[in-house]
Amino acid sequence: MSLANQRKKEPDVVRQKLLDCAAQILVDRGLANLTVQAVAEAAGVTKGGLLHHFASKQKLTEALFAEQLRVLDAEIDAAMAADPVAYGRFTRAYVRSTLRVDHREPCPCAALNVSALIDPALRQAWGDWYKARLSRHRDTDGDLALQLVRYAADGVWLEDLTAQAGEPPIDRKALLSQMIELTRKR
Repeated sequence: MSLANQRKKEPDVVRQKLLDCAAQILVDRGLANLTVQAVAEAAGVTKGGLLHHFASKQKLTEALFAEQLRVLDAEIDAAMAADPVAYGRFTRAYVRSTLRVDHREPCPCAALNVSALIDPALRQAWGDWYKARLSRHRDTDGDLALQLVRYAADGVWLEDLTAQAGEPPIDRKALLSQMIELTRKR
């Protein structure tokens, strides 16, 4: 009997391990180096094992994007629950979640967000998530000023991606503070 047949099968654990390894490859090597083989090797499964969970690299990428959206959604919900001020609550949570002061650890969501610009399925997933959030928070976050703050937050991750080595870093703490201040009703 082979070791594979003796091993306890935990498909949810394996699937999560594959997603975690894919995210790490994105951070370490970039989207171009996210291959089915690389993820399978990193997770310690066969290529066939990975394809059992994700039928293609595209499906893996879509699942990774969905996982990043789930994490972002939970983080935003937690921040909103801790914010006693209704006006701008979603925008403040969105800005804090997307504009991290401590950004030394690269986030796989940045590479995925860039992918969403060119990949129709990812772009649709992001658009659906974002529109649903905006619809849900229309009463508290529908003002144009709050929309501008969210656009500015989106611009920061784009700046992070295009920054050249040796450029002075953005003063994220000051930027975050100013953006949060702009979400206060005047």
